[in-house]
Amino acid sequence: MNIKVYGADWCPDCVNAKNFLKSKGVEFEYIDITDNQEAIALVEQINSGRRVIPTLMVDGVSHTNPGINGLMKILAQ
Repeated sequence: MNIKVYGADWCPDCVNAKNFLKSKGVEFEYIDITDNQEAIALVEQINSGRRVIPTLMVDGVSHTNPGINGLMKILAQ
């Protein structure tokens, strides 16, 4: 499973998502969008022009702020 988490260190939902994935031993790439124009553009493209974080790309499929329950469902697939 290829997981990329787009977020920011000041975002509590992003911190929660990273901590949850780490606690499950799931490998993922974390991309801080704060000063990353390419990442910001991707997040805005996925979310109709809005910067909604965390936005996850899992095996090429986007998931916008799925929360812990959403992450559990994604990992169960």
